Amino acid sequence: MVAVPQEPATHAPSLGLVEPRRSWLGAYRVSVVIPAKNEAKNLPHVLPRIPEWIDEVLLVDGNSTDGTRDVARRLLPAIRIVPQEGRGKGAALRSGFAAATGDIIVMLDADGSTDPAEIPAYVGPLLAGADFAKGSRFAQGGGTSDMSTVRRLGNWAFVKMVQACFGGRFTDLCYGYNAFWARVLPDLALDGDGFEIETIMNVRALQRLKVVEVPSFEADRVHGVSNLRTFPDGWRVVKAIGREVRQSYRRDWAAFTARRQSAFAGLAGPGLPARIEAEHIGD
Repeated sequence: MVAVPQEPATHAPSLGLVEPRRSWLGAYRVSVVIPAKNEAKNLPHVLPRIPEWIDEVLLVDGNSTDGTRDVARRLLPAIRIVPQEGRGKGAALRSGFAAATGDIIVMLDADGSTDPAEIPAYVGPLLAGADFAKGSRFAQGGGTSDMSTVRRLGNWAFVKMVQACFGGRFTDLCYGYNAFWARVLPDLALDGDGFEIETIMNVRALQRLKVVEVPSFEADRVHGVSNLRTFPDGWRVVKAIGREVRQSYRRDWAAFTARRQSAFAGLAGPGLPARIEAEHIGD
């Protein structure tokens, strides 16, 4: 039997959020998806702080060996444990999204770096009409204590790349605290396996959905070491942005070709092909 660590909960500085009453949500159900691998020591700093009005919490377990599943069930008996299919954070999130039953899905990290008390700030914009609520550590009111100078510079460069290629006014790109309506998952068509999944989500949301940025504070991981590898995962982000650019160009070219063909058909008129054929036969 795995003992639940009895350490005081730590969390990010309060943003002054007020937890909404369940009536604010009406009939909408909210699911929280938490990817985790060997996070038994960190879960006591996360699961007890999830608002009681959340309808469903799914922990996507990536074959943990430290008792993560047992700790999760002891802390939150109603939690749903979802086995991860594939490897990497992207694969874990996609497994959780496929299993979620809520109308709204919120992404939360298991290491204590994302504050569950901020969830109302993400749900609110969705209820007000947004499709996708995107967390930002660099919007006014946000912040981070868990980012090296190299990672800051990399994130800034990625933001500028996306702005140059797709426009928009995003202030953050590689941050995984997001919320969205479950109905937009087909629009996102997620296919990333690693940490680049966050970039893919944000870039596709920018192109296809109504997005609102939410100021968020990223705290230090409570225990353990992150699986994020600055340079290898940074290169995966660069390649993901490149793929999105190529796909965007292909869609734009296909749309342009279709419009050109439609315009030509309209100018030609329905009788032109028949007249051309008749003249050809006459010759």
